[in-house]
Amino acid sequence: MFDKPISEFMATKVMTFDPEMTIDEATIVLAKNKFSGAPVVNEKNELIGMLSEKDCLKTIVDSYYNQRPSSSSKVKDYMSANVISVGPNKTVIEVAYMFVHSNFKRFPVIENGKLVGQISRSDVLKLISDLKPDIKRVPDSWKVRIPQG
Repeated sequence: MFDKPISEFMATKVMTFDPEMTIDEATIVLAKNKFSGAPVVNEKNELIGMLSEKDCLKTIVDSYYNQRPSSSSKVKDYMSANVISVGPNKTVIEVAYMFVHSNFKRFPVIENGKLVGQISRSDVLKLISDLKPDIKRVPDSWKVRIPQG
């Protein structure tokens, strides 16, 4: 399971944003769908950024402190352009390792320069929870330890 490619488990129907979409529209879409973020792609389906809830919250703070509405701001003005992506042949364990050592909640999956899917922390956790290991003996390291002194 852990050595299988993420292409077998990734989401392939991924909500994306256009960089010219207003940030207010994107915020509504994220909130309505209960997503914490989504990739931003150009007309060729090439990944150019990621938009997160945090990016959307920045618009609220900016508009409050600058006393101007954010409605004219575009997704491209707030998205993170420095995105870490993965290829579809990365294994589940490799991606799990990447999640452990980063603050990212999702990685876009890129093949031949195009967005082909997305893998999230919750996708990996679901895979792990679906495993039903056949444990015949409990390892010593799992046994309850008696407190010392």
